Amino acid sequence: MGWKRKTHHGGSCHQQQSCPSHGNELSAIDEEVSHLTRLKSEPCERTRASLHAGKKRHISTFKLLSGRESNCLGIGRFSSADCSYALRKHLPVKGPWCVDDMDSEAYISQFSADGSLLIGGFRGSHIRIYNAEKKWTIHKDITCKKLRWTVSDIALSPDQRYLAYSSLSPIVHMVDIQNGMRESHANITQVHEVLEFSNDDDGFSFAIFSVKFSKDGRELVVGNNNESICIYDIGSNKVTERIHAHSADVNAVTFADEGSDVLYSGSDDSLCKVWDRRCNKRGKQVGVLTGHLDGITFIDSRGDGHYFISNCKDQTIKLWDIRKMSSTVKDCTPKAYEWDYRWMTYPSEARYFKHPYDQSLSTFRGHSVLRTLIRCYFSPIHSTGQRYIYTGSSDQCVYIYDVATGKIVEKLRWHGSIIRDCSWHPYFPTLVSSSWDGYLVRWEATEDDKDPSMLKTGKQRMHPEGYTFSFVF
Repeated sequence: MGWKRKTHHGGSCHQQQSCPSHGNELSAIDEEVSHLTRLKSEPCERTRASLHAGKKRHISTFKLLSGRESNCLGIGRFSSADCSYALRKHLPVKGPWCVDDMDSEAYISQFSADGSLLIGGFRGSHIRIYNAEKKWTIHKDITCKKLRWTVSDIALSPDQRYLAYSSLSPIVHMVDIQNGMRESHANITQVHEVLEFSNDDDGFSFAIFSVKFSKDGRELVVGNNNESICIYDIGSNKVTERIHAHSADVNAVTFADEGSDVLYSGSDDSLCKVWDRRCNKRGKQVGVLTGHLDGITFIDSRGDGHYFISNCKDQTIKLWDIRKMSSTVKDCTPKAYEWDYRWMTYPSEARYFKHPYDQSLSTFRGHSVLRTLIRCYFSPIHSTGQRYIYTGSSDQCVYIYDVATGKIVEKLRWHGSIIRDCSWHPYFPTLVSSSWDGYLVRWEATEDDKDPSMLKTGKQRMHPEGYTFSFVF
């Protein structure tokens, strides 16, 4: 049976009568979030006092280094906030430089937790793992089999030994990436273990959009077009929990923090939901967050068990605090507009609609979410104090927003097609973007004009070499 995606055109059935807001209005930034973000990404009061710097006065990197060397704080090193302040002024906006150039669309680019590896996933049957510490040489070249359409998502185990990859099918494959073999052809040179997620009750072809490892590496959680969240126990080799989570495709699912008990999910029904596996009613959400007007494409947790962000087909990113969630969903009302993000532009009259029961803390506008499930993330805590939110975009740019102000601080332009995914190195000022033009490229904080891999303006293309027309996901 061929794969079939449930189509939800435009606004959700949970949308109340939307109210237009002013066209140039930036949503108010929640004061608590702004304050907490500044605490993690700006010099503390002790640092400012020791350097005789006023509350709003800029402190140069030289002055910070001098203060550290003279041990002004009495701890012999930077505080984490001082470190973030020094590093976040050096954003990865120079370049780009080529990491790889493939003959099919690049869907995924993800750094490992320690930044030593970069994983690129491409339409069809190709995954490449690059060694970021050895000039982006190929660590593992994986050829997949029995995929439907593309690699839809990847997840790296916490010990960085196993890679799980999904496609628009009910199967997740798992492969050992540390066995010393550079070439991995599925079930020819290496076994790609099969994890089956469907059951006999599935009424149509099962497609997986999102996959994540638990923090202990013992479980996988997936979101799929069967409106459900499935949790797979790797040790017992079976699905142990199957939650009917939403009324439409579950495009995104992730763990809230270092534990494996709380989950966030996002769906084409426009809702974000929170799940706690410790509750007696494990198949019922503990909370719902309303505010988006269309399908949610991705969710990223801040990792503190409170805050997360969601990207959406209503052309916004929203920041949420689960302490403000409600226990039930509001009644359904008619949609305000009809459209399909896969081949239509977003209705101009709907661009600044606001949900009357919006529970989000902040809304970020400027990027474009069309044709594919575009992803967004918090910037790294080590180098930026999570000061920024960054996202791919269908207008061929990477957008970087300031969490404390809501403003766009940078737009990275070079690609010739949609940027579906991007990844900021957890420790260094390096960002990698993956585009439907077939390129994986990296952006740095400093320029190196002598590097032959630097890509010049005018070399862009709309499609990979050897491109043929394709369906969108």
